[in-house]
This record gives sequence, structure tokens and C-alpha cells, in this order.
Amino acid sequence: MSSAHLAATMAYATPPLWRVLTKSGYFMGLCGAIGFTLTYAAAVRPALRAPENDRGDVAALQRRTALSLAWAGVVLLVAGYFQLAARLARAGKGMPFGDALAPGRIRDFLRAPAAKGTWVPQGTIYLVQNIALVLASAALIALFSLGARRHLNALALTALPLSLAVTLIAAIPATAPADTNKVLDLVFDQIHIVSGTVWIGGLVLLVALAGARRHLSENAGLLWADIWRRFSLVALVCVGAVLTSGLWISWKHVGSIGQLWTTTYGLFLFVKTLLVLGMVAAGAFNQFWLMPRIARARRADATASLLHLTLRHFPKVVWAEVVLGVGVLAVVPFLSGSARSAGGPAPVATGSIFAVGAALVLTLAASLCMTAKASDALSRRRIASTP
Repeated sequence: MSSAHLAATMAYATPPLWRVLTKSGYFMGLCGAIGFTLTYAAAVRPALRAPENDRGDVAALQRRTALSLAWAGVVLLVAGYFQLAARLARAGKGMPFGDALAPGRIRDFLRAPAAKGTWVPQGTIYLVQNIALVLASAALIALFSLGARRHLNALALTALPLSLAVTLIAAIPATAPADTNKVLDLVFDQIHIVSGTVWIGGLVLLVALAGARRHLSENAGLLWADIWRRFSLVALVCVGAVLTSGLWISWKHVGSIGQLWTTTYGLFLFVKTLLVLGMVAAGAFNQFWLMPRIARARRADATASLLHLTLRHFPKVVWAEVVLGVGVLAVVPFLSGSARSAGGPAPVATGSIFAVGAALVLTLAASLCMTAKASDALSRRRIASTP
């Protein structure tokens, strides 16, 4: 092991348990708030509006959606408070996490004056962020009320931008970014967070909705075929965004392939990468095997087969993706610092780096387009019978 790698490993500090739990919980809250609302807006809501749907199926899924969104609001609210206390504990330089939970200490933290060289107090940024968080949570929690469920669309679509604001506002720097690299760091971090939470949160929501299959009619397969088709497009975009932003983040924090297994940060990043690739593989299975069969069953009007594929086979694969996604969220708190931290100066993006990055992004975009076209081509193949 080189001295640089050894220094990087020694510089890594394992986060305390409260930090692991609060950060994982915070991202779970974002998955619920952002992922649930965006998936509802982009996949579930349009599918439910189709005139041929059974009214009982629509009502059952709307009830399940409302409850899922309401619980997402609870998780976001609780996780947001613990995350705010964790920020205070970290800023307090040795303050016990238990003390940071005190409302009075949090109030003082949010009211603290601006530090020298900052354009706005950091506490003010967190205050605005948490106002958005409380409003988003309130809109979602309101769906516990039967009366409020009549306004499901309005409440979900109100919570969506507020939930996005929670993470975007928190990313606002109190000091002006030093250079373009810092700006790109902020942009790619947020792309990574938003796309990841939409992907994982969307999977969780659809698994929860699929649990209502006992209350659905035998014709619900048509409705679910449309939901899976719409979400597959959302997931495809998220995969592209996660991989693209992940390339930038990995390049910024890992100086060489060897640092993936010779530094603690690199090892956790390697584990996270394997989990994400597992999710991609499961998604590819859906695209190349399940979606074509669902499309053929739909064209053949094979009601029983369609119901079995959409509400039996598909959710099983999605459950596997959810488990892997939870694993990703569990690893995230351990990705603190950088494998490069003691291995030399921070990397600087040059013209050649941007050129290579652009080539990789274009290649990734082309592969995703080819994936969509290949899945569509497979769905058009004639087979003797549909499984």
C-alpha cells in the first residue's frame, strides 16, 4: 500500500451511530416525499385517469396512495428534525447528540449570526429548508383525513415542489463557490440525490400499491401494465442521472481504481456501486424480460396472464430492487471525506476531463436509448403463447 493510500485510510473517521441513523433516515424521508410524489404525478396519476379503468380499482389504488403519501410525510417530518439536530451536533464541536435534540438549542442554532465571509447565516438556510420541509410534510400528512383525500392530486402536486426544495435549499452554500468545480460539485450532488430518491422512492411506492392486489378486479392488469410502463421511463431517466452524476462524484473523491479497495472511503463507494449495479441489473431484467411479455399479453388481451405478470412477477423483482436501494441508503452515511483527502491536491476539471466526461455521458445516453428500443422491439415479437 502506498503512503498516500495509507494516509487516506488513516484520515477516514467512522461516523458515530447517531450520524448513520439520522443521515440514512433523512434520505429515506426524501425518498418518500420526492420519490412518492413524483412517481404518483408521472406514472400513477396518468394511468388512473384512463377511462377504461374499473372504478373500484381506481378507488382502491387512490386510497393506498393517499395512505402511502401520508406516512411519507410523517417519516419526512421526524427524519428532518433528527437531521437538523445532527447538523447542530456536528457544528457544536463535541456537543452530544442528545443535547442537540433540545428545541431551545435548535432555535439558537437557527438564529446564529452569519460567520465572517458568508453572505447569509447558515442557520437561515436551514431555517428556510425546514419551513419547506414542514409544509411538505403537512400537505402529505393531511391525507390521513378522509376529507382531504378528495384533494389527493392537489396535495401531492403541492408537496412535490416543496419536497424538492428541501434538498435544493440545503445545498445553497453560505459562502460563494470558489470556482466552477465547486459549482459543478453542488449541481451533480443534487442531481445524484434527486434522481436517486425518485428511483428508490418510486420503487417503494409501487411495491406498496401492488399490495392492494386482493382488492383489485381481474381487469386490473391493464391498469398496472400502464403504471409499470410509465414508471420504467421515469426509472430509465433516473438511472442515467444517477450514473452520470456518480461518475463525477467518483472522479472527485477517488484518485485511482486502486483506491476503491485500499482506502476505507473507496471500499464503501465500491459497495455502494455494486448495490446500484444490482438495481440496474434488476431493472434491465424488467425491461428485457417482463415489459415485453406484459406488452404482448396486453395486445393479446390475455387478462389472466397480464394480471399475473403485473401483480405477481413484476413486484417480486421490484422488491429485490427496494432491498438493494435500502442497502444504498445504509451505505451513504459512511461516504464522508474522500479517498483523495490525504493523497494530494483536489482534482481540477480541465478541457480534456470535460471531453472524456461528455463522451461517457453520450455513450450512456445512447445505451439507454438502445435499451428502450430493444425492449420495445422484444415486445413486438410474435410468440406462440404468452407465459
